[in-house]
Amino acid sequence: MYKITERQKANARRLGVTIRPSTRKGKKIDVFKKGKKVASVGALGYADYDIYLKKAGKWVADSRRKAYKSRHSGNRNVPNSAGFYADKILW
Repeated sequence: MYKITERQKANARRLGVTIRPSTRKGKKIDVFKKGKKVASVGALGYADYDIYLKKAGKWVADSRRKAYKSRHSGNRNVPNSAGFYADKILW
C-alpha cells in the first residue's frame, strides 16, 4: 500500500480535495471532491517527487519533476483530470 506524505496532503488541501490510498489495483492515490471519488492517480511501481526526494535527494527529484512535467504537458493542465491531480499532488 502506498504511504501518502504530508506534502501530498497539503497539496490536496490547497486544491480543495481529500486523498486516500487507492483501492484501485495498481494506483497510488484516490482523489475525492466533496466526498465523491473523482480520480485514481499515480501508478504503483513508478516513483514520484517524494520518492525521488527521499531516495536520491533534491537535485535528482527536481530534475525528475522537470522531466515529468515536460512529458505530461498535454494532460496535466486539464482541470479536474487524473493527470491534473497527479501533477498537482504527486509532483
